[in-house]
Amino acid sequence: MTIGKIIFYEDRNFQGRYHECMSDCADLHPYFTQCNSIRVENVFFVVFEHPNYMGQQYFLRKGEYSDCQRMIGFSNQIMPYDPHGNYRMRLYDRADMGGQMIELTEDCPNIMDRFHTSDIHSCHAMDGHWLLYEQPNYRGQMYYLRPGEYRKYSDWGGTAPTIGSLRRITTFN
Repeated sequence: MTIGKIIFYEDRNFQGRYHECMSDCADLHPYFTQCNSIRVENVFFVVFEHPNYMGQQYFLRKGEYSDCQRMIGFSNQIMPYDPHGNYRMRLYDRADMGGQMIELTEDCPNIMDRFHTSDIHSCHAMDGHWLLYEQPNYRGQMYYLRPGEYRKYSDWGGTAPTIGSLRRITTFN
């Protein structure tokens, strides 16, 4: 497994106080008052807007983010991502894995065109890590799902059961 590292800087352009993380961190407030730039090394990280992995999610690939306020907004918690080769996702049109079930092993740019519904009330990420989007063609609000059961759309952070597209997280680059 590749060990990832993410560095948060208090000022833009990687200046000022900083904090390095190589694992989950539920709250970054103890380390600095604001985050204005981020450097991601080796792997992906999912950065959340609020403590305890709540709120808007941002999927950050390896690279430099010199002005986070302009690019992604303040983030105060992180979760590293470790990809692997198997992908399988089951989507359900009712809560608690009920109703009609759709199984996917590949990316899907338009759920409505392929399955004639965009109302997804629950899902089971059986293998792999996935990104769900509220709109087709990987646009709009994004949700990161690691393997596990999501019995209602609020379990993945959704405010409505609408999923327009989804894709697998397949590379480190």
